[in-house]
Amino acid sequence: MENLARFYINGAWVKPGDDAREYPVINPATEASEGTLYLAGKSDTDRAIQAARDAFDDFAATPVEERLALLEKILAAYKRRLDDMADAISREMGAPRHGLAAKVQAPTGLGHLATALEVARNFEFETNTGKTLIRHEPAGVVSMITPWNWPMNQVTCKVGPAIAAGCTMILKPSEFAPLSACVFAEIMDEAGVPAGVFNMIYGDGAEIGPMLSSDPRVDMVSLTGSTRAGASVSREAADSFKKVSLELGGKSANILTPDCDLEKAVTHGVMSMMTNTGQSCNAPSRMLVPADKLAQAEEIAAKVCASIKVGPSAEKDTQMGPIANARQFERVQTLIQRGIDEGAKLVCGGPGKPEGLEQGYFARPTVFSEVNNQMTIAREEIFGPVLTMLPYNTIDEAVAIANDSDYGLSGYVYATDKDEAAAIARRLRTGMVHLNGAQLDLNAPFGGYKHSGVGREWGSHGLEEFTEVKSIML
Repeated sequence: MENLARFYINGAWVKPGDDAREYPVINPATEASEGTLYLAGKSDTDRAIQAARDAFDDFAATPVEERLALLEKILAAYKRRLDDMADAISREMGAPRHGLAAKVQAPTGLGHLATALEVARNFEFETNTGKTLIRHEPAGVVSMITPWNWPMNQVTCKVGPAIAAGCTMILKPSEFAPLSACVFAEIMDEAGVPAGVFNMIYGDGAEIGPMLSSDPRVDMVSLTGSTRAGASVSREAADSFKKVSLELGGKSANILTPDCDLEKAVTHGVMSMMTNTGQSCNAPSRMLVPADKLAQAEEIAAKVCASIKVGPSAEKDTQMGPIANARQFERVQTLIQRGIDEGAKLVCGGPGKPEGLEQGYFARPTVFSEVNNQMTIAREEIFGPVLTMLPYNTIDEAVAIANDSDYGLSGYVYATDKDEAAAIARRLRTGMVHLNGAQLDLNAPFGGYKHSGVGREWGSHGLEEFTEVKSIML
């Protein structure tokens, strides 16, 4: 990780400027140091933006075939570094090394690159309607601001389609997830990405995010992060009328219908919630259960949580690792206590760390029941292993509770009748809905309504996001 103390700008690893500052990288499972990086100041941010600006005209003019060939090289280089990537993700944010990091987190990045390549091969960058030629042209210089919870998922679902579209970019990964970003920049360098097309600086979003969002040399901002960060980016980008794409938070409802297989539905809902230690924006964090089956659902949920092996990320049998950083750990603990204070029924888990895991930012898989939709734990995104169970009496009431949220990222329905599940899904004000445990589709648009963001990522919609549309009247 010798490049951890350097930035990747204009096709080279460069030393930080005098206004950069040191920042420790902490392994959340051990609280031990993984190294020191530098957070960019104004001078390095300016260098990265100018490099992307200088490279844009030439890269935008490259034939699509050349950009596809470049994506193929990036994909091949990523495959060679897959094990390194899994190791970096596990050490920086705590995903179990032999499970989630190696089997899902790192391979998801590979999947997005492969999807971008296939989509771009079939994408019609030019079409005719009547006598008019319609062109999808590169959006321009893009600032990309990515989070720590699914680091390569979010980096690759932006970088892949941006390369395909002909954009140049400045990536600012989370300061809590610099190891995987370092490996990714090495991959881009190995693949021979032209100088200035891809630039990466580490940094504090609150400090350099406004510059990345407001600088007139930047044409577009693509952010995945909190609703607060999304609002800040929108304000900073407004004066220069940039294109803004935001994938923000969620508080997704999981409706279990009266006729569903309760054992199967609750088990799937709990395990989905606890995956990645609950640190997923689309996690099914509000389980809506028929009131007369609530007690039974509580028993199932407690049994499932008791079966989850929480432990150090490096151990082979660990299913749930630590929370990714100390700041998030404290937030989760505060909100668990808030749930207790506001009168929710604690089914299992609760404040504090699991027994025997005093070192590291470990939390207990926690389930609350008898929650109403006005409680803090039902309104705010906790971003930790905390499930809330809310009773309902009719499907109409369940849909109303589900839609009574500032967020609208995802939704879940479990029902014996697939037609009934689909009918409920159509009523949810969310960008996505999973029926009966259906998995994510990398070709399907990812994004949400309301405070969950603006725009869509993944698949053909993700490629379109990095383009502007031009009509040429013939």
